[in-house]
Amino acid sequence: MLYYSFRIIRLLVLGLDFVLLTLFMYGLSFLPQERLDRFYPRLFRYWCNVFVHALGIDLRLHQKNDNPLPESFILIANHPSAFEDIGVPALFDVYSLAKMEVQDWFLVGRISKAAGTLYVHRESKESRSEAASDIESALMGGKNIALYPEGGCKGRRIFETFRYGAFDISLRTGVPILPVFLHYEAQDDFEWRDPQTLPHKLWHFITTRNNRANYYVFDAIDPNQFADKEQYTNHVHQLYLQWQDKYLL
Repeated sequence: MLYYSFRIIRLLVLGLDFVLLTLFMYGLSFLPQERLDRFYPRLFRYWCNVFVHALGIDLRLHQKNDNPLPESFILIANHPSAFEDIGVPALFDVYSLAKMEVQDWFLVGRISKAAGTLYVHRESKESRSEAASDIESALMGGKNIALYPEGGCKGRRIFETFRYGAFDISLRTGVPILPVFLHYEAQDDFEWRDPQTLPHKLWHFITTRNNRANYYVFDAIDPNQFADKEQYTNHVHQLYLQWQDKYLL
């Protein structure tokens, strides 16, 4: 009983800190974008960390990489939950590619846009082409990009092959792929399933029976090893299937 009382008090305190920081971030988001670019992305990553703690999630980074992270990379990950939208930038210096609907989320949409998030209509070929161009420009500008090659939140298991986009961009720019495998120990609580809403899912995070989220980062993959995007995509997809067999027991 004492443990749960302490946890509730802790979450209330952290929640208040998060609300105040969110309101501050929201106010700052009305500044001109050229001024925001100087500091807001770093503040956004701090905000993601505060959000993680406010939800009471035990986010753990497992460094399975033998080599240091490259100076520039395209981070990819499986996408079982909505949590990775804050979990990935909490751990990595990245700008995310998100679905267009995120821009309309209350408070969070404006904050993510001010932080330099890129957006795409996943089912629109024209939008995907524009997003690819934006990603290339961001990479050439020295930014790291995070995206999800499944093409959306597909659940805890990887079944379909990955979309080519990230691998095609990697081949064209020479920027390596940094693979991260995500595993939530309470998979039922974290997995996104339609027709759930974001508030509904946040409540699942807060009340989960097991709050541990494991993010496994592996060595970056050099695009020069592959002849084309199909070979590249299939190779990385097979790696994810192996990691899935290992970590999703």
